[in-house]
Amino acid sequence: MDRRSIIKNAGLAGVLAAGVAPAVHAQAAVRWRLASSFPRSLDTIFGSAEMLSKTIKAMSGGKFEITVHPAGELMPAFGVVDALQGDTIEMAQSAAYYFTGKDPVFAFSCAVPFGLTARQNTAWKDYGGGRKLLDDFFAKYNFRTASAGNTGTQMGGWYRKEIKTVEDLKGLKMRMGGGVFGEAMQKLGVVPQNMPAGDVYQALEKGTLDAAEFVGPYDDAKLGFNKVAPYYYYPGWWEGGADLEFFINVKKFNALSDENKAILNAAMAVAATDMTAKYDAYNPIALKKLVAEKTQLKAFPKAVMDAGFKSSMEVFADHEAKSPEFKAIHQSMRAFQRDQILWNRFSEYPFNQYMNGVKI
Repeated sequence: MDRRSIIKNAGLAGVLAAGVAPAVHAQAAVRWRLASSFPRSLDTIFGSAEMLSKTIKAMSGGKFEITVHPAGELMPAFGVVDALQGDTIEMAQSAAYYFTGKDPVFAFSCAVPFGLTARQNTAWKDYGGGRKLLDDFFAKYNFRTASAGNTGTQMGGWYRKEIKTVEDLKGLKMRMGGGVFGEAMQKLGVVPQNMPAGDVYQALEKGTLDAAEFVGPYDDAKLGFNKVAPYYYYPGWWEGGADLEFFINVKKFNALSDENKAILNAAMAVAATDMTAKYDAYNPIALKKLVAEKTQLKAFPKAVMDAGFKSSMEVFADHEAKSPEFKAIHQSMRAFQRDQILWNRFSEYPFNQYMNGVKI
């Protein structure tokens, strides 16, 4: 008699007695919770977590489900790493540089000043050893990572006054992602403030912030920053390609069946691709709308960029002197970046430079 006949004729008690319980348990439903560091209103970033949930449910036939929770619903936006470390949740979605207060190494998993672009980030992590280096580091916090999507090169933020010289940065209270970038800006006289995206509008409106950077035109317009800060600067030299990530509890991941591990990995890849595609599609449209609504779009002066580069390199050197782990990951990233810049000199850069000069 086969298993199906046993189950049909014997009922659950008979199944257990017949010794086929493992087959029943293998089909047990898996229910996970994901806590995001972002509000539901950001359909790009938070939408990546929703895409993950939708894809996993469809691929597993409903046997593996992940409920997604915006910042503040299960815990504060910046409480997700502690929750993973304490086995409170199975997954999180966040930006690793929010947690550089724990260790500056966190920043490399998202973005650092004058760092990698979106494509370079993916290539370094997947084929340049970056993911292994970072996940070896994150093991002490009980999680591993996967991309939730990359924003691409970000904008330089919103300012209540013009930034004409480096002197204009002194005393500026600015919301930023934190980490190495925050330390570099402090060297230029900026007073960095790390706060959830949902709190920034009110702070700008009240004047408790003088400036804020978040992502780019689509998200920034949704958050209303153009209504309280008229000057919009570019480029965001601190985020050449910010990688948002899924943080996966190591113990919970290891407990999954091979099938569910494969489903989770595939679904995360779908969600990551979807997020990046949304940004590329929606940002140009949003930028044109912002400019039509009288946003003053301005490039950072070269002197400001040069000062940012100098201060950033000083911060990297300071951390390398203190932490062999920081040094190893930073040097890995920079070696990979040098080759990418060399290749780009003969590929995308001349192509894009030409296309910028012709009418299509």
